[in-house]
Amino acid sequence: MAYVIITLKVMPSTPEINLEELESKVKLSLSEFLKKENIETKSEIKPVAFGLNSLDLTFAMDENLGSADPFAELVSEFEEVASAEVTEARRALG
Repeated sequence: MAYVIITLKVMPSTPEINLEELESKVKLSLSEFLKKENIETKSEIKPVAFGLNSLDLTFAMDENLGSADPFAELVSEFEEVASAEVTEARRALG
């Protein structure tokens, strides 16, 4: 069985959005999407421009689940999110 390491870049709708709260909401949705609890993730807040930061979330998912694009679409529908996109996908054998 192989895993895919996914990096999801989440852009908030405004610089005032609390990214820690948004991170919790995204992680909860990720648990529901993968139908799995206690998912190991790496989160990073990166400056973009003019006080705007992005939330980059990296996680592993079973490649049999298919693409992570439906998850990105789900996150992009959040009120506080301007966009969410998969910026990296790497295959890891395990």
